[in-house]
Amino acid sequence: MSALSDQLVSITTMVYLLAMISHAVEYALGNARSRVVAAPARELVGAAVGGVAGQADGGVPVATPVQTTGVAEDQAGRTRRRADLAGRIAVGLTALGAALHLAGLVTRGLAADRMPWGNMYEFVLTVSFIGVAAWLVVLVKVPSLRRLGLFLTLVMVLLVATAELVLYTPIVPLVPALNSYWFIVHVSTIVFASGLFLLGAVPAVAYLMRAGYEQGKRSFPYTLAKRLPAAADLERLTFVLHAFSFPIFTFAVIAGAIWAEAAWGRAWGWDPKETWAFISWVVYAGYLHARATPSVKRNVATWLAILGFLTVMMNLFGVNIFFEGLHSYGGL
Repeated sequence: MSALSDQLVSITTMVYLLAMISHAVEYALGNARSRVVAAPARELVGAAVGGVAGQADGGVPVATPVQTTGVAEDQAGRTRRRADLAGRIAVGLTALGAALHLAGLVTRGLAADRMPWGNMYEFVLTVSFIGVAAWLVVLVKVPSLRRLGLFLTLVMVLLVATAELVLYTPIVPLVPALNSYWFIVHVSTIVFASGLFLLGAVPAVAYLMRAGYEQGKRSFPYTLAKRLPAAADLERLTFVLHAFSFPIFTFAVIAGAIWAEAAWGRAWGWDPKETWAFISWVVYAGYLHARATPSVKRNVATWLAILGFLTVMMNLFGVNIFFEGLHSYGGL
């Protein structure tokens, strides 16, 4: 099961890469506009007899326009159809990648005889799966956001490949402190909220680029947003994802404090992970407050959402790599 899980993760990375390439093809072709090329022809009609149609009074032949519009081929129409096909293939590959991703997690859990959240490798795989699964749900609800899939699949390729190539650790039993039902309660909610935060960061970054493009900015990186959905749609998606995930994250932090009281005899000890979880909570709370305040610009609020995600990444990677504490279960 462990070997099968490793193979499934490798295949998942390749499928996400193919999905990203297909999205890139759609992104490159998707801005085509249909064109109708009219080819008016002028034809001399008439004879040297006055009064005949096509002649002037003096019997001089005149040019009568004949509309031979016959449009060449609507190349742009064909291009759009190809772009749409590439987009549909990309979505299909993303769904296939998500299924393989889930299979890799399930087989890892079966091999370990526990939930697959025991180290950093497994945690990153699970968070990224939640992100892509949530993206597929969003896509079913709002198909017009499909072009955002290019950036989402790029994130999936980077995360899954990093987990496989850098963070991989063999299966080992859980440390005694984690053998508790709170392991499922606390870690599952943290994983779920982190996956939604991951997904929410994608439209947040895309919104900032698209908003700049709509304001007339034509330098990098704003030109990357030329073919993205409208800025208002991206901003709304960012808010919905964060508003949904923040209460789950809040519950996860509270559950962690209860578990710490039972395991270590104190609910809060400013351990590095606890500290950064608190920082993330404050930043995301600040984002939601700023988003609900009419006087705060949407750009400013969105930057807070991105800052919140950076604190989550710091908690996930930075704390596990650079700090020692009671939560040092990264397995690196």
